[in-house]
Amino acid sequence: MGIEQKVAIITGASQGIGAALVQGFRDRNYRVVATARSIKPSGDDDVLAVPGDIADRATAERVVSQAVARFGRVDTLVNNAGIFVAKPFTQYTAEDYAAVMGTNVAGFFNITQLAIAEMEKQGSGHIVQITTTLVDHANSNVPSVLASLSKGGLNAATKSLAIEYAKRGIRVNAVAPGVIRSPMHPVSTHAELSALHPVGHMGEMSDIVDAVLYLEGASFVTGEILHVDGGQSAGH
Repeated sequence: MGIEQKVAIITGASQGIGAALVQGFRDRNYRVVATARSIKPSGDDDVLAVPGDIADRATAERVVSQAVARFGRVDTLVNNAGIFVAKPFTQYTAEDYAAVMGTNVAGFFNITQLAIAEMEKQGSGHIVQITTTLVDHANSNVPSVLASLSKGGLNAATKSLAIEYAKRGIRVNAVAPGVIRSPMHPVSTHAELSALHPVGHMGEMSDIVDAVLYLEGASFVTGEILHVDGGQSAGH
């Protein structure tokens, strides 16, 4: 394998958008380190599956160290792992808070810190967070304070990191989706969820993959929060 073959780490990679991202990067001839709580070994020699809870720093350490040991480098990190709990604010429990902040914030912090340390060695890299359009477009029908607290923090951190590392060859961006058609949304909810978007339908997982891969190739784009939300952030 030539040194030019890049390596992407993708969190929350066992299903849904994460699994689609793994395939999207493989289609670009990237080698991929895929991590999730219950991810199965891959039959593809260029995909390394590392099981573990991303909220645990030991998982992040294992993912990055195995990426370097197996593939020799880390070029891209996609922080896709996330928990969304929609409840009225006063009904959130301490367990809800710990789970959301653990995965969405600590999970981001741990692996991003370690990945950037590797990227600095080669003077290049790209990090993408998957956040949510609800940060910029709150909806009383979708109570989501913990999502806004955690993913809004990631949007802010995206811009801060982009500026901190701009002259070191490391770009940092985010994709803020609307509701994406995936196994987590029962068919019975599709009409209601589609109506949330000005375009009248939900997004597809391929829309998020396309957005991430656009950012991956957009060498002059950093600090960007790219809304892939069917127009929600623009208004209604």
